[in-house]
Parts: sequence; C-alpha cells; structure tokens
Amino acid sequence: MFSTVSKLPSKVRRVLETSWADTFYREVFCRIDEDIFSVLYSGSASRPNIAINLLVGLELLKAGNGWSDAELYEHFLFDIQVRYALGYTDLGDGTFAIRTLYYFRDRLSKYYLKTGINLLETTFRDITDAQIVDLVVQTGTQRMDSTQLASNIVNSSRLRLLVEGTQRTHKILSEADKSRLEEIYAPYLKGSSDHYSYRVKGKDANQSHLQRVGATMQSLLKELEENYAEENSYKVLERLFSEHFKLVEKELLLKEKEEISSGSLQSVDDLEASYRKKAGESYQGYVANISETCEPKNKLQLITKVQVEPNNVDDDKMLADALAELKERTDVKKIYLDGGYGGEASDPILEDLSVEIIQTAIRGAKGQENKLHLSDFDIQQDEKGNPTTMTCPQGQEVEIQLARKSGWQARFDPKICETCLLMERCLVKKQKRDPRPVLSFRIKELRAAKRRKAYLIHKKDEGNLRAAAEATMRSAKHAFPAGKLPVRGKFRVTSMMIASAMHVNLKRIWRYERAVSLFDFLFRFFRDENLVFCLLSRNYAF
Repeated sequence: MFSTVSKLPSKVRRVLETSWADTFYREVFCRIDEDIFSVLYSGSASRPNIAINLLVGLELLKAGNGWSDAELYEHFLFDIQVRYALGYTDLGDGTFAIRTLYYFRDRLSKYYLKTGINLLETTFRDITDAQIVDLVVQTGTQRMDSTQLASNIVNSSRLRLLVEGTQRTHKILSEADKSRLEEIYAPYLKGSSDHYSYRVKGKDANQSHLQRVGATMQSLLKELEENYAEENSYKVLERLFSEHFKLVEKELLLKEKEEISSGSLQSVDDLEASYRKKAGESYQGYVANISETCEPKNKLQLITKVQVEPNNVDDDKMLADALAELKERTDVKKIYLDGGYGGEASDPILEDLSVEIIQTAIRGAKGQENKLHLSDFDIQQDEKGNPTTMTCPQGQEVEIQLARKSGWQARFDPKICETCLLMERCLVKKQKRDPRPVLSFRIKELRAAKRRKAYLIHKKDEGNLRAAAEATMRSAKHAFPAGKLPVRGKFRVTSMMIASAMHVNLKRIWRYERAVSLFDFLFRFFRDENLVFCLLSRNYAF
C-alpha cells in the first residue's frame, strides 16, 4: 500500500503497467527457472545469495540496452521502470553489491569451461519455447543469417602483437629470472607494445624488427620452458611463435602474411577471436548466427536460436550445428537462407531431418548459360537418399546405377538423344565402347543441384522471407556501436548476444501485446498457470 509504485498518480501508473517493464516481468522474469543454476552453488547450509532471476534479468537488461556495469547498477537503484521489470515496487528494496554480479558471471564461465554448458543459453531456450507455445507462434518456417562481431580488443599490427606477447611473459617471472634475462627483455620494456611499434618507421625497418622479435621469442621459449611451460603467458608466446615464424634448415624465417591462418591469434587478451575478410572488409572477432521464425501467418516472429563462433567458421557448419536442436524444439520444416549456407556439412543432416532450405543466392561460380545443369534433370531418390531414376528435360526417364569407381551414373537411349534439340547443351557424354550417352554425378553434386532448383523456384515467388533477417541482425547488435561488444572471449560474447536476442524478443512481444485486444491478452495470460501468480502479486490498475 505504501510502495513507490502505489504512490504514483493513476495515469502514470497505467503507463508503467503497459510499458515494456511489465512485459519483461511476465514474459521473461517470471519464466526464469532458478533451479538450473543450483549447480553453481553449494547445497549445504550457507549464506543466502541474491536471487538468481534478478542476476539473470540484469544481464538481459545490460545487453539489450548497451549499458556499462556502472550504468546498469544506477538504473537498478533509481529507475522505477527497471525495478518494476525485476519485480520490485519500492525504490528501497533489493539492494546488493555490484560485485555479486561479477561473481555470478565468473561462476557461469567456470561452469561452461568445465561442462561446455552455457546456462544462459539454456534459460533462453526454455523461455523462448514457453513464449512460442503461449503466444501460438508457428515455427515450421524459419530464416537464418549471420553477422560479424568484434570483441573488445585492440586492432594490433603484427609487430605490436608479437611485442605484447613477449612483454606478458616478463610479468610471470620470478625476481631471479627477471635479473638473469634482463638483457634479452631490455629492448621491449622501455614502454608499451604500442610505443614500441610506433617508433618503428618504414616497411624494411618493420621486417627487421619482426625478425629480431622472433629471435628473442625463440630464445625465451628455450629459457623458460622448464619452469614456466604450464603458464598461460608462455603458451601464448609459443602459439605466436609457431604462427608467425618457421624453421627452414635450422634458419629462423618470418612467415609471409599469406601463410598465416585466419585462426591465428588476434589479441593476447582474446585467445578465441579470429580473422576474416568479407566483401573487401577485414574483421577480427566472432560471427553470430541467428535463427528466427518467419511464418507469414504469424502476427509475431521470435528469435529461436543464437550461435557464436570465431569468425572464420563457415556459415554451412553453423547451419549443420543448429539443425538437430531446431528440429527437436520447433519441428522446423523450411529455412530461408542466403548463398553462404548449404554444403557438405549441412546437406546430409538436412536430408536426415527432412528440412528444406530455400536460398536467395547460390554459392560458387555460375554455370555456363548455354549448358544445362544437373538441377534441370528430375532425380528421384529412395528412403535412404540414394538416387533411383532420372528424367531429362525432354522427358526421357532412365534408371540410375552405381558407377564402377565412385558416384552414380545414368545411361540414355542413343536414338532418342540423337534427335533431341537440347543435345548440344546437354550434360550427357558419348562413350567409346558403349553407344549409350552417360551422365555421371556424385551425391555432393546432387545435393547442390537440389539447392539450386529450390533457389530457382523461389526466384519466381513474390517477396523474400529472408530479407527481414537483416533487420533482426541490426536489432541484435543495435546496443553495440559498430558491432563491437564490450567483452572478450567466446563465452562472454555468446552470453551477451543471447541476452540481446532475448531483449529483442521482449520488445517484439510488448509491441504485439499493445496491438491485440484486451480480451485476447487476458485470455492468453490466464491460460498460463505459471504466470497467474505474477498478476496476483501486483496491484494492477486496469
């Protein structure tokens, strides 16, 4: 009766109760299953922790709004909307020390490193699945797209990176070893790695210094191996040396840029970030792959899955990794994609799960315009996916058999082929011993042909269901200027993108609820028994 919210004027209170904060409380906060986080804490009697749903809710608000930890804490203390979203109706309730949030993240990270399970991802999956059922969102048709992310690392030159790796090893040395190796380290301790590289002018001087740093690294690896081989800084130095230098007949040589892998270390502060060049732009960091519903009948579309990998991971692999879970959770039947997806990794899984992909472009070189393509032939397959019969564009149907060495082949009637108007453009080839023209192909080519056929059919359709995925990518990264997240490492980047995706879903649900009638809203609300308590615990002013 005497809370901060209850003292608000009735009009102001109605605005609060119809804002995103109330939707967050019902659709996200009340759905957080705290039990799954019990693995992070002791089961014996001990000092009580801050409520887990509060800590998770704060993580979602931080990522969705792009706040720093200091801004997040201030909003929690003084912002009525934020506190209302987290279940508080009075400004004086629920205070905690901000370091509790740091400890929580640390526990999440350690649990992930130990088990490979991201509990925030589990929370996202459970909440989203409940929202899909409650809001009657059809999930049979979805779209998928990827976007580049940058972690919070400095865009270092090659020289600066190597010098920084060398300097980091000095910090782990004992005082005796610092004294013993003082002469070796001397050139690199006169300032930061940035200062060192700034003083080097000219390409020739840069190459000379790179070679000199390489010799120093080689010497240090030998000197420090016995006592420091298990230290992280030593392992980083060892990795940098192997990625940038090579021994040719015992001579130390600097590798050319073309010889360095895209998965090479980009920063000593982020060991998982990678390098990628796309559409003429260079990127350092990660790639996020996001799936969402796109059924035209839906009044509301929701993000269903978020994946984050080093940015040199191919889109096709991320599609392959996502399919099994998406099929189990959402029973997806059709996915709209761009040309970067589809290939050896995902094609077999797509067949096994009976999921169709519709691409808005095709990867690889274009076929010759005056030649037929394998996709122009109608190929039937059995339950195991093996091709059985083939019908050419002119209607000649023949059986398909295993080729002697590898792949499959179909032999056509030579009399029919000789009179065919498409013979000059056809893929069939004449044989020396067998008069029947033959068309040979592999399963890989057959799958590519199926994708191309679906693509050509889709080109004739009106509209493009995949196009809206670009807006979703922008929404998920909107809180991070230039797509650069304020965190490092795959786990933290993944957690922040998952939290951002949940915030995107929240805003969509809020806009959806504002558009539906009050009757429809109340009917949906009371149908979910888990949320009735949320309503009863608030003094709503309808």
